[in-house]
Parts: sequence; C-alpha cells; structure tokens
Amino acid sequence: MNLNYRSSLQRTMIIYFLLIGFAASLVGVEFILDTQKKELRYELLEGFQKLSRNEIQFEDAFRPIRMLRNKAIVMVSVILCVVVIVLTMFIKNITEPLQHMIDVSKDIARGDLSKSINIAANNELAELGNVINDLTTNMQEMILLAEEVCASGVELVDELSASLAAGGLEPEDAGKLQATMEVHDRRVRLLQGIIHDVSLFKIGRD
Repeated sequence: MNLNYRSSLQRTMIIYFLLIGFAASLVGVEFILDTQKKELRYELLEGFQKLSRNEIQFEDAFRPIRMLRNKAIVMVSVILCVVVIVLTMFIKNITEPLQHMIDVSKDIARGDLSKSINIAANNELAELGNVINDLTTNMQEMILLAEEVCASGVELVDELSASLAAGGLEPEDAGKLQATMEVHDRRVRLLQGIIHDVSLFKIGRD
C-alpha cells in the first residue's frame, strides 16, 4: 500500500480549517450585505403598503423575504459542500495513512517484521512511519545477530565436545578453536552492548 501526500500535516490541517472558515465567512458576509440593502427595505415597505390597500396578494408582499430565504438555503448548501469536500480530503490525507500505520504496527507487534510502512510524503505521518520502519530494521538486525551468536555457540560446543571425545587437542585444532572462540566472543560482546543500550533506553523512558 503506497499513499502519496505532498504537504506537511500541520499545513494541511491549517488549509482545511481556512477553507471552511473562508466559505463560512463569504456566506455570512453575503447574507449580511443582502439584509442591509436599502432596496430590500424599500421593496418590503412598498409591498406592505400595497397589501394594506389590497393591491397585491399576501404572498407577493413577502416575495423579497422568500428570495432572501432561498438565497440563504443556497449559501448553506455551499457551506455543506465545502465541509464534505474538506472531510473527504481529511479522510484521504490523514485518516487513511493513520489506519495504514496502525494495521502495519499490529502485524509488527505480532512478530511479522517483514511488514513496512509506505507513505510517500513530506509530513509528520511519513516521518513517524520511517521511525517505525527503522525500529523494525533494528529489530531484524538484532535477531540476525542473536541467531549468528547462537549458531556460533552451538558450533563451538560441538567442536569442544568432539575434541574432548577424541582425547585431547592438537596444536592446529587448538588454533582453530581459539579463532572460533574469538569470533564468538566479539559477537557476544556486540550483542551485549546492544542489549545494554536498549536497557538504558528503557530505564530513561520509565
């Protein structure tokens, strides 16, 4: 799953709120200007005067108000359309990658270290995904190192057992065994250092 985003999360959220605020402001200003027009007042006053003289019907006298109401309905519809568009963009650009990260993180937590988070973007979500990928890579390297150490340990024990069963060690065999023990010692020390660093990090987080 590869998701494409171009702006930072903070800028994206600001743009979304600005779009909604801009649309609402335009609608509000337009409605206020319409209600403050002198033509509307004159038309209403003239309609009431004609209605009092029975020159027009009741519905005709309130025709300007009905027109204003219809325009208000159109304005509210525009705001709702903007909200729907912004909500769709929010789901596409934020909610979907978050859900993708959650799903992959659950797989990693269950032990599937082959999973990785792929969010091609330049925002905070992509940075968080890269951090999780780095953690997964480090865990894979630690496991591989532990497997190598274990394999070396098993090999070393087997060689020692075979040499002891043969009734002693020849100088050549002793040299090979010494070299194997040195390699095993370096790997063990490296693994101990990694485990020590992880332990210190955990203590610092408590």
